[in-house]
Amino acid sequence: MNQRVNALRAKMSAQGLDALLITRPENQYYLSGFSGGEYLDATLLLSAEQAWIATDSRYYEDVKLRAPEFKLLESGYDRNKPLADFAAEVKPKTMGFEATHLTVATLKEWSKVARKVGFKLVPTKGLVEELRIVKEPGELELIKRAVELTDRAFAHFCATVRPGMTEKQAAWIIEKFMRENGADKVAFDLIVASGPNGALPHAIPGDRVIQRGEPIVVDIGCRIQRYHSDLTRTICLGEPADHQFLKVYNTVLKAQEHAEKKIRAGVKGKRADAFARNVIAKSEFEPFGHGLGHGVGLAVHEGPRASKLSKDVYRDGMTLTIEPGIYIPGWGGVRIEDLVVIRDNGVEVLSQASKEPIVKI
Repeated sequence: MNQRVNALRAKMSAQGLDALLITRPENQYYLSGFSGGEYLDATLLLSAEQAWIATDSRYYEDVKLRAPEFKLLESGYDRNKPLADFAAEVKPKTMGFEATHLTVATLKEWSKVARKVGFKLVPTKGLVEELRIVKEPGELELIKRAVELTDRAFAHFCATVRPGMTEKQAAWIIEKFMRENGADKVAFDLIVASGPNGALPHAIPGDRVIQRGEPIVVDIGCRIQRYHSDLTRTICLGEPADHQFLKVYNTVLKAQEHAEKKIRAGVKGKRADAFARNVIAKSEFEPFGHGLGHGVGLAVHEGPRASKLSKDVYRDGMTLTIEPGIYIPGWGGVRIEDLVVIRDNGVEVLSQASKEPIVKI
């Protein structure tokens, strides 16, 4: 069995678990090479000796191809029978489940099986995610490929976007370029937020027409072979119409550069957030309300975190976005985001897209 599964088995043993049910698709893929869809299309069942994947007919051949080390249980759409069959084979006293992913309805059904068969269901949190948090060299190579394509997509956007386009049309420029140049899909719903819409950190591109000289927040990413990228830049098409833009922009850039200079392995997520937040707090502007950043990998938002509440301690090989921002209701916003790899002696900045705020048109 692969090293990832063996590492998870060691964690299960340390927590007194005889078995574990894995339902989060990213975790299933990390362990087996296979994952179903988003709606509990498959369950990975793991014990010290057994490794099963239970799913329906849509995925039988996929499991055989991608996860040959796992026993395929052709369960159809019955999610209870595999649990009973697995328990009959393994005879566990305790079986963990992913508490942050399983629905209440499914837990109720599985609890009935547990009572009938005679084992205890135990909630777990982050067992597989703790393995995923430090990236292997092969994972970093895929992330770097996604980052490189995202950088190219942003350069293409800057060369193509013009005043008079809607935010939707501008976002399509980026998505089309990504798909035509090797991306499996976009990493998330792309953000192109112009003018006052830039004050919304997770704005949805709409029919607003982009104007010359106003700030445009562009938050984009793609996925290549399951691994993601995440990049944000803020630009003006032509000279800024408001003298405040460059003042806001340079404050955010200063905050980001300071954080990138100070973050390294051993730093806590709360402190990392403060590196950038304190720079903005000393200015005339209000610091960002969201956290400074998050890990990126099989999920576009995963551990570690950089926020006022984060207790994460960074280790060499973790990824992190560094994305401070300033948001001014009615005016707009500025956010600048790089994806980095945390190293013992600092950070390796993967994002190389231009940070020139003014695009000449």
